[in-house]
Amino acid sequence: MAFGWTKHGDGKHLAPGEVVRPDERLSWPRMVGFGAQHVVAMFGATFVFPLVMGLDPNVAIMMSGVATILFLLIVKGKVPSYLGTSASFVGGVLAIRALFGGDTAGADAIVTGAILVVGFVLALVGLAVHFLGADVINRIFPPVVTGAVVMLIGFGLAYVVADVYWPQDQWMALVTMLVTFVLVVAFKGFVGRIGILIGLAVGFVLSWGADRLFGMVPAYDDGAVQVAAHFRVDLSKVESAPWFGWPDTHWPDFEFSAVLLVLPAVIALVAENIGHVKAVGEMTGTDVDPYVGRAVAADGIATVVTSAVGGSPTTTYAENIGVMAATKVYSTAAYYIAGVIAIGFGLIPKFGALVSATPSGVLGGVTVILYGMIGLLGAKIWIENRVDFADPVNMVPIGAGIILAIGPVKHLISDDFRLEGIALGTIVVVGGWHLLRVIARRTPEAIRSDAG
Repeated sequence: MAFGWTKHGDGKHLAPGEVVRPDERLSWPRMVGFGAQHVVAMFGATFVFPLVMGLDPNVAIMMSGVATILFLLIVKGKVPSYLGTSASFVGGVLAIRALFGGDTAGADAIVTGAILVVGFVLALVGLAVHFLGADVINRIFPPVVTGAVVMLIGFGLAYVVADVYWPQDQWMALVTMLVTFVLVVAFKGFVGRIGILIGLAVGFVLSWGADRLFGMVPAYDDGAVQVAAHFRVDLSKVESAPWFGWPDTHWPDFEFSAVLLVLPAVIALVAENIGHVKAVGEMTGTDVDPYVGRAVAADGIATVVTSAVGGSPTTTYAENIGVMAATKVYSTAAYYIAGVIAIGFGLIPKFGALVSATPSGVLGGVTVILYGMIGLLGAKIWIENRVDFADPVNMVPIGAGIILAIGPVKHLISDDFRLEGIALGTIVVVGGWHLLRVIARRTPEAIRSDAG
C-alpha cells in the first residue's frame, strides 16, 4: 500500500543492524529531516542537467516532486525512490538543439516532445515486464549482471566528482568529505543518519566563511591548469529571485527525427530502474522483484507527465540510494515529504536559488561518498550471491563494462548519436555476459562436460 506507515520501535532509535523498511517510519519531525536530506541529495544534478539541456530548472525541480509522488503511488509504496532529472538524455538533447534551432522556444518544444515519446516507450516496456513476470528480468539480469549495473550507476558518476565538482574547490571538497565521514560514523543516532545533510550544511557555512577570510578560490581544469577564480558561495541569484512564482512551462512538439536521437536512452533508463530496485531489495532484505515492471512503467509515466509541461526526463536517483545506504532509513514517507518539498522549491524560486547556491566543492565532498557507496552495493550483491570471478564469462564483460562507465568512454554511432558512460557500459555488461555464456556452452570442453 502507498500510505499508512508503522512506527519503527520508539520512532527515535535504530538498533545495530536494524533498518527502517519502506512501510515503516520514525517520528514525523525526523522524517521531515530525512525528506529534506533526499531533496538536497538530488538537487544538484536535478538542477544542473536541465540547465545543460536548456530546460527550465525550476520546472524540473517542481515536476521531480510530482514525478516522485506519482512513482510511489504506482509501485504501491514498495520501492523507495526519488525521481530526478536523467543525465542519459543530455547528448541526444544537444544533438536535437543543433538540428532544430539551439535555445529557441521551438527547439524547447521539440526536445520535450521527443522526451515524452521516450517516456511512453519506457512505460510500455515496464508494462511488458510486469505482465510477463519478474523471471524475465532475472534471466536477463542475474546477480552477476545486477551487481555490475548497480556498480556502474555509482562508479559511472565518478567523472561528475572528478571533472565538475572537485576541481572547483578541492580543499573545501576534502574538508566536507572528512566532516561527513565523521558525522556518519561517529554519531549513531539521528545526527549520524542525517550526517550527509549536516555535512553539506557545514560545508556551505565553511565556504561562506572562507570567502570572507581568504577571498576567491582558483578553479582548475584537469587539476593542473587554472581556468577561473570565483567566490565559493554566490547568493546573487537568491537576492534577485522572487519569493513566489510559477515556473516557465510549455507544451511539447513532435519531430520523428528528434525522437530517434533520444530513443536509445530507453536502454539506460531500464537498466537504471532495474539496478535501483535490485539495490533496494538487497539493502532492505525484501523481495521487490515483482515491482520491477511497475517501477520501470512508473518512471516512463512520470517522464510523460513532466515533459508534457516542459519538464525534464526522470529516472530513479543514485544519489538517493546512497542516502538510504548511509542512513538505513528506506521509508517511503521520507520520499513523499521530499516530493512535497521539491514542489515547494519549484513554486518558491528564492528557496530553490538558495539550495542551488551550494558550492561545487561542497557537492564534490558529499557526492564522492554517495557515489562510492552505491558502487560498493554492487560488490555486496556479488559477495552475497557468491559470484565466481575466476570464470572469464563473469570477469571479462563485467570488467570491460565498468571501465567504459568510469571513463566515461564515448562511442560515436553516427554524427548525431553516441553511447557513453553508464549506457555504454551497461550494454557491454548485459550483452557481453549473455554472449559469452552462449559461447562458453558451445566450447568442446563444455560439450564434453554436458555429455559426461
